[in-house]
Amino acid sequence: MDFPRFWRHIVTTPFAVARSFPPSTLDAIQREVAAQEAQHRGEIRFVVEAELTTAQLLRGLQPRERARQVFALQGVWNTEENIGVLVYVLLADRAVEIVADRGISARVGEAEWAAVCRAMEAGFRAGRFEEGAVEGVRAVAAVLGRHFPGRVTSRNELPDRPLVM
Repeated sequence: MDFPRFWRHIVTTPFAVARSFPPSTLDAIQREVAAQEAQHRGEIRFVVEAELTTAQLLRGLQPRERARQVFALQGVWNTEENIGVLVYVLLADRAVEIVADRGISARVGEAEWAAVCRAMEAGFRAGRFEEGAVEGVRAVAAVLGRHFPGRVTSRNELPDRPLVM
């Protein structure tokens, strides 16, 4: 077991999320998701999780694996055109992961998503959580706009409000 990682997860509480992502920041992310989704056919789901459970840590669960679990649990895969994207933040690990549905993965490589994740992580390391998150949503939307332009329907299939777990 990675003891430094374990302790980071123990001390990263929901209070840490509330400090890094206060209601005003969640509001700004929600506004940006709604505004950006109006420009393309994709759906963006933003999720912040404070820490993993002890059982998850003992199993060696990594942020990417957890992001895939959250992708499934939140039904991001269940959009009409299979073009949903999860932006997942695991605060204790200071990690950002992007998981895209199969309709997007066929056109967008992992390197492009990794660049967005690293930029967001850099903003978060500098303490700019709102700015980093909003810029990340814009970057995801830019990718979606290149590959899935236009909005066929006004139907919003996933909540725009960030989920704090």
